[in-house]
Amino acid sequence: MKRIGIDCRFAATSTGLGRYSRELVTHLLQRNDAVQYVLFVQSKHEEWLRPLAAHAVVREVKSGHYSAAEQWELPRLIRKAQLDLYVALHFNVPFFCPVPFVVTIHDLILHRYPNQASAVKQMAYKILMYRAVRRARHIIAVSEFTKQELAYFYGKYAAQRTTVIYEGVADMFHRPAASVMEAVRQKYSLFKPFFLYVGNAKQHKNVPMLLEAFKKAETRGRELILVTGGKEAASLHLPPGARFLSSISDVDLPALYALADACVTASLYEGFGLPVVEAEAVGCPVIASARASIPEVASDTALLVEPTTEAFIAALSKKSFSAPAPRPWKWDETAAKTAEIVGA
Repeated sequence: MKRIGIDCRFAATSTGLGRYSRELVTHLLQRNDAVQYVLFVQSKHEEWLRPLAAHAVVREVKSGHYSAAEQWELPRLIRKAQLDLYVALHFNVPFFCPVPFVVTIHDLILHRYPNQASAVKQMAYKILMYRAVRRARHIIAVSEFTKQELAYFYGKYAAQRTTVIYEGVADMFHRPAASVMEAVRQKYSLFKPFFLYVGNAKQHKNVPMLLEAFKKAETRGRELILVTGGKEAASLHLPPGARFLSSISDVDLPALYALADACVTASLYEGFGLPVVEAEAVGCPVIASARASIPEVASDTALLVEPTTEAFIAALSKKSFSAPAPRPWKWDETAAKTAEIVGA
């Protein structure tokens, strides 16, 4: 039986990459292919792993992401697991990976926006990315935009070995019952109409510009609720009517989207754009930048504008917004196409 290892260490995080890892691996294992999966995780006790315990071998990795230690620990664990193939769900494949591997590239953000990364981190990122792209048996890109970025930075050789496999939307993203929405409204004191921003506040997210546009727009009493965190968020200056919500549970997100007048993002760069498709799956209108992958994944009813203060002032000042006609993003389709690539 073929043994395939998957780096699931990001699954424990509350990031988009964490959701990608949890959903993809869960749906891969639910397929019951004739494959022995070995999952490399931060802890065997992660909640998402419980239903999967009987369907895979689980190995703990002590070293963290992007650390020097992972460069020697992961190859040792991969070799010990006697894998036929290693599947990296992010670019940080061990430099000396001892078996063939498939890598997923979500974006090339640091090529465009350093996001305050040090010169050493930028150099390490580019070395690992170059090595992963050049040596991978196959590359998975999460959008046509990301595939185009790979071709731009790494040439036709990379593009020829790249398959686009879109992400999915988790089953929980549907319009909740009225009682659930009211409970979330009370929980977070959402007593005014509001715009909702979901994501980090790094350079490419363009959040300061969004805040400036909100400050100057005729928002008709709406608030701007930012579900964000991290050091970049801590340095933001919020105008009147804008506030943070931190440590939001995943189970509350669908109701937050459903309660919002619109989900907004002024992002300059997205490899896919999960908040956009998750918001639309719930029925929440979207106001977003007409940049990167966003036009590729957003529905036809999304209000897409240039990521400038003037354009967002006009967008946020509108009286009403069109209900979305979301596309059927399915994680089981993502898993099926991934299984084809890895030979499951």
